Parts: sequence; structure tokens; C-alpha cells
Amino acid sequence: MPKFLTRPILPIALAATTVAGLLAWSAQHAPLEASSHREAPLIADDPLADNTDVYAFRDPNNAEMVNIIANYIPLELPQGGPNYNTFGENVRYEIHIKNDGSKPNADDITYRFTFKRVNEDDGTFFNIRLGKQNLKATYTMERSVNGGAFVSLKTEGVVPPPNIGPRSITGAAGLGAPSYEKLFTDAIIKVDGDISVFCGPVDDPFFVDLGGIFDLGGIRAAAARDGVARKNTHTIALQIPIAKLQKGGKTGAQAANILDPDYVIGVWASASRQSIRTISTTDGTQAHSGTWVQVSRLGMPLMNEVIQPIGSKDRWNYDTPYTERATSEDYLSNPELGLYMAEGDGYFGTAVPGFANLRIQRNSLGQFDFGNGKNGVSALLNAPAASVAGTAFAKIADGGFAEYLLRPGKPRSVDILPIFHTGVPNLPPYQLANIKPAGQPLAPGKPFVNTFMPLIDNPAVPAGVGGDMLRLNMAVPTTPRNSTEFSSEGLLAAAVLGLTDARFNTTNTLQFIPNMDGFPNGRRLEDDITRIELQAVGGVVLHAIGLPYEAGAPGLAGVLGFRTGIEANDIAFRSTFPYMALPWSGTEAQGTVTSQIGAVGFSLKPEIVAAAQNYPNPFVESTKVTYEVATKTPLTMFVSDLTGRRVATIMEGKAHKVGKYALDWKPGPEVAAGTYVLTIATGKTVLQSMKLVHNQ
Repeated sequence: MPKFLTRPILPIALAATTVAGLLAWSAQHAPLEASSHREAPLIADDPLADNTDVYAFRDPNNAEMVNIIANYIPLELPQGGPNYNTFGENVRYEIHIKNDGSKPNADDITYRFTFKRVNEDDGTFFNIRLGKQNLKATYTMERSVNGGAFVSLKTEGVVPPPNIGPRSITGAAGLGAPSYEKLFTDAIIKVDGDISVFCGPVDDPFFVDLGGIFDLGGIRAAAARDGVARKNTHTIALQIPIAKLQKGGKTGAQAANILDPDYVIGVWASASRQSIRTISTTDGTQAHSGTWVQVSRLGMPLMNEVIQPIGSKDRWNYDTPYTERATSEDYLSNPELGLYMAEGDGYFGTAVPGFANLRIQRNSLGQFDFGNGKNGVSALLNAPAASVAGTAFAKIADGGFAEYLLRPGKPRSVDILPIFHTGVPNLPPYQLANIKPAGQPLAPGKPFVNTFMPLIDNPAVPAGVGGDMLRLNMAVPTTPRNSTEFSSEGLLAAAVLGLTDARFNTTNTLQFIPNMDGFPNGRRLEDDITRIELQAVGGVVLHAIGLPYEAGAPGLAGVLGFRTGIEANDIAFRSTFPYMALPWSGTEAQGTVTSQIGAVGFSLKPEIVAAAQNYPNPFVESTKVTYEVATKTPLTMFVSDLTGRRVATIMEGKAHKVGKYALDWKPGPEVAAGTYVLTIATGKTVLQSMKLVHNQ
């Protein structure tokens, strides 16, 4: 009989202290510890269960549909063979939806996906050969409503293969498919009549300068590099009718207005594993048993990445949004990032020059200090009832939420906390300040957001209303993706228009302002959440609702002018569901060539050129490209459209010495607005390419 080594996933001490709670907790939601894009120590060791991003947005093509997307497996190398990434067999992937905060704290709808893999040709080390695929994945999809039993919606759902390269995908010795596009679109199916589903590899739609930001806030806008560019991820994408998400079964057209509170949903995703993995000491095979334990979750982006300190990251994943600890609210009310956006008094703003344009209000209206540990507007907790009547700052007994929002020593409980944990209500002061009398943030203003859906029965937090979810008001119309007013700044762009544009800033009438459908009202693929969240911590929301920056630089101009240098995805999104681009091919994904065939055979060479993402990007008239040459060489630089057609040659075989260079490229009138690729090469060897977004 084989011998086995049995290793519990739960640390022994934690298991001993929580066993009673685990037994009482249902197998559906038994949580452990871990979360996303390698955001927590434990999940960094378990990439197949790592939930990297969650998106929720009203469909731009069909106003009666909502898209919900959960991505897993971070930073996949497209060329990562021979065992390419795919979904894990021993993982429960779940998408959770809350549509009624007045119900007991549990999901109102849960979609569960489980996967299995088979080898069709186990006599080869290749993943694909002669029409057969190894590690071929299929899925089962189930749904639970109001905590009921899970009901199967689909079995043997097809997951497209990895986009290995042309010989494997379209070649006669491979699958012989017409194209990878055909394999991709064939995997989009309908279940339950009108729900579209896609599970499979895609281009990772997230974009951020990972290297710069995590180098102690080293923002480098003019030399930023997208750390997620040309990398893939695996997605579970759903397109669901609003009537199947809205708590009363209403369609989008039946909303009372574009901020109807009955159309707010909360979305989060998770991955769970069984608590015990057993490894055979005879043949190395593995078996899984025990209670299902949540090891990853994600709702609002960057919550675990930059809000939770490292000592709390794993524990944050032990909880669900319905059971979060009070410490999560403390971190949101005094976010660590705030320490680097103020000066003096023990703050560290001068130590992080990349945040120089982000300076929190320290004396707004001559009295309110939002520096970490200060009191913000918490003094209003004791304001006369008449002065706060009809506002969010009224006491809970009077129909407001003052005890939750106004916390002494926790200044960001008034803005960052509700954005993440309850959603933002359509009540003063959370309305635009354009028509408010000066110095009166509690006066009625211009409505522009309502994502408010508090959670009841949470004893861990004051008033029991907090829980991290991505909240979306499904009644808000969409901004056309081809509109000149569409902005990756999401709801912040809507606020700027609402405050400055004559179409909106002279009345408090409820109107649709472009980008009201953007983050943090849900999250669109295009939304630049890194920039938005940094600006929010920098106090821009407070300013918009009537708590302005004090006089002096950098102020509002500084925060609105803040740039990270990476503000768009490295490739255009698709125009139809599931909207994310095809996964990068393993033979085409490398952006920089560090080896080539030499005269005497294969040799490794150092990187010849280090090129920055162009800045600004997107651009209108011109864009600057900076690059560094490490080896004396002739360089060619040209611009192509997304079909590969060359539209401009910037230089051809121009000699370069070792050194740093910069050039401005101004496209001619023959170059229409659109997305292009700039390529740097020497001879026939491509050294680097980058995306250019040209607006007109």
C-alpha cells in the first residue's frame, strides 16, 4: 500500500483556534487566507487560484446586459511551455453577487465553475500534436440563488487551448484550426437561454508600471513600463441580463432614474481549495480532501494590494465581505498611502517624489485636516440634528450614517471607506459642489453617483454596514467607447465635466454625465484604476464635493495633472463580448529580443535598446519616445497599424552610439486617429515594440 504525506493547508495554530468556526461555516464559503496579482504571501505560491481582477460594467452594445469578469492566474508568459497555464482541477472558482443589502449577509446569486483536464496524447512532451491536446480543460458551471442548492447550467464547457503559436494552432501537424480567433469565438456559449459565458485564456487587460510603483512609489511617467504588457491571464466572463441581476427582476428600461438605488449590485470573486493535500510517498500522486477553504478573493481593485499591510493580507482572505474585521475599515480610514501624500507631522511626502502632485487637504475650509490620524470632518458627528438633516451625516436613527462615516482620528472614513465598503449614496455631501454655496459642503449639489448598498448584520464594524465589493449601479447608461468624451478616468472624469462643463454645472438636475458608468461605479476594462485610486487618496473626491484644497501648490491642478505613464492597455480591446483581446501567441509575445542567430551559431547578447512607453499616451499632436542604447548599433524605427501595415517610418538604419536618446514623433495628416504599434529594430531583429494611441 502506498505511503502518504498529509499536509494541511491551514496552519496548525490557526486550525486549532478556528475549528469550531469552520465546522459551523457552510462548505460553500469556508474561507482561509490569501488574494490577487500576487497580492498576498500565501496566494503568491498558488497562482492557479489567484484571482487577479474583477470587472463589472453595463454592456456598451446592449443596454439590458451587464458584463461580469473574474480573471485568474497572474502574469502568464505566453511562451511558458511545455506545460502552459490553465484553470486548476482542484479549485472552486466562484463569482458572487449581492443585490439586496436588506437580506441577511450572504450571496443572493453565486456562479461556481469547476474544471477538469485530460491528456489526449500522453506519449509526447508537446502540448498540441496531430490534432490532439494535452492538459485539455473543460468546465462545469453551476448557480445558487438565495443560498439554495447549486444547479448545473453547463457541463463539458470548452476552454480554448493556449495560443502556443501557428504550427500548433493552424498548422497541419497541430490542431489544423482555421485561426485562433475561431477557437476563441467557438468557446463563447449561451446558458439559461440568454447568459453568455466564456472561460479561457486572454490578454491580461490590467495595465500598470509594476516595477516603478512597488519601488517605493517610484512613479516615472516619462519612462514607465507596463509590467503586465504582453502577458496573458485566464478569464471567467459572464454577460447577464439586468433582469436576472436586479433584485425585483426588473429590466434596465424599468429603472426609475439613472441613479435608481434598487439597481445597485455588489460583485466579488473567489477561489477555494480543499483543506488537505495528500502526496503519495510512492509515486508522487496527489489527492485532495477536507472542507473547501477560500484561498483568494477580490472585489474592489488594489484593496489587498495596497490597503492591507503585509501582516493582514492572508487573513483578509480568510474573511468574506460579510465577515470582514474592523481592522479593514481602519486601514481604509487611515490608508498607508496617505502617509506619502502629506508633509511634516511625521508624514513622508518629501520621501516619495513620485507623489509630489498628490497632497491631501490639511486645512480645507480653514478647519478640516485629512492627514492620517487627524479628525477630518468627524466633529460634525455632534452637529445639531437640524444642520445635518437630509444628509448622509445625520445620525443613523435620523436616516443618515454619521456614526459610520464620521470617526475621530480616522479622517478618510468620510470618502475612501464608503467608496470601498458601502458604496456612495446620492445624498449631500456626496454631490458635486458646483452649485453649493461656498464653504457649505452639506448643501444639495449635482447628483453624479449612487452605488450605496450597505450590508446589515455585520457585528465586526460600527453600524454593521461594511463589506468590500465592486458595486455597480446598473441603471446608469453607458458612455460610447468611440465617444471623444470617453475617459479611462471613470467617475473622476464625470466629476470634472459636472463641475466645469456648461451643459451640467449650472443646475442640480439629475443628468447623465459621460463616464458616470466608470470606476468606482463598477469597473470597465479601460478604467485606469491605479491612477484613479491614487488621485482619490490624494483628496480629489473631497474637493469635488465641496471640501477644497487649501491655497498653494500643487492643489487641484496637481492632482488632476498626476500621471503614471501607463494609462491604457498594451493592445486594443475587442468590440464584442468578452471584450478582452485574444491571448498573446507564444511565438510573438516577447517585446524585447535578447538573443539571435549569429555568424557562428546561437549566442546570447545583452539587451541592445531599453525603450520607454511613449509619453503622453494617448496623444493628439505629438508624443515623445525616450530610449537608451547599450550597444553601438544602427536602428530602424517605424509605426504600423494593428493589421501590420506600416504607416510611418521614423528612422531607417540610423547609426547610434551608446547613450540616451529622445525624439518627438508628430504623425502626418494621413495617419488617422487609432491604435498603432511603434517598433524598434536593428536589421531584421525586432528589439522592442510599444502601443501608441493617437487621438484627434
